[in-house]
Amino acid sequence: MDSSFGSDFGGTGGGKLDPGAIMEQVKVQIAVANAQELLQRMTDKCFRKCIGKPGGSLDNSEQKCIAMCMDRYMDAWNTVSRAYNSRLQRERANM
Repeated sequence: MDSSFGSDFGGTGGGKLDPGAIMEQVKVQIAVANAQELLQRMTDKCFRKCIGKPGGSLDNSEQKCIAMCMDRYMDAWNTVSRAYNSRLQRERANM
């Protein structure tokens, strides 16, 4: 973990904690964790789908399969994310 996160929590130097800065740091860490999970899942799924016999290098068909799989995975993830965010915005507007 980044040592700066635990060292000041966005404080002003007087020992006071800045809740806004803390919340922003938490949001950044959550976004990083989500991105890491997305990449891990995409890698696992595409590897299982495209690589029959792991070796020292990928042949052309494996390279194409990996590229297409990753593109489709990202497209699907973006579609789901947009729909989810849209739904959240509608629900917040109805509150």
